[in-house]
Amino acid sequence: MRGERPSACPMDGLLRLLMGPWTSYVLWVLRTGGPARFGALKQQIAGVSAKVLTERLRALEAAGIVYRNYEPTVPPAVTYGLTPRGRELDGILDALNDVAVRWQNEDQRRPGQPGEKTASLGRPGSPVA
Repeated sequence: MRGERPSACPMDGLLRLLMGPWTSYVLWVLRTGGPARFGALKQQIAGVSAKVLTERLRALEAAGIVYRNYEPTVPPAVTYGLTPRGRELDGILDALNDVAVRWQNEDQRRPGQPGEKTASLGRPGSPVA
């Protein structure tokens, strides 16, 4: 979002950062698993590309939420973790996890999960209810 003026609303900047693709999931993995190397993060976040994960980590590092620890070994060891600023999000991430687990449990108990009825849709005479 280069060239845009920063918003006067503090929530705008924070939500734009946190709602970026994969950002919340990256934070959750670092929150629950602790500091991790890039390859381990990529394995834990199924579906994220290396390019997007790199972009998200750089944005979070620039915002002071994630730190990057580089050790000049062969091969170089780079570890990512949450900064004290990033740890301020622990309560928020835990609350989101509580809601996610509760909703998943409710959905599993509910009869007629989404997708079960789709096979009968569109056929004349088939019940949809």
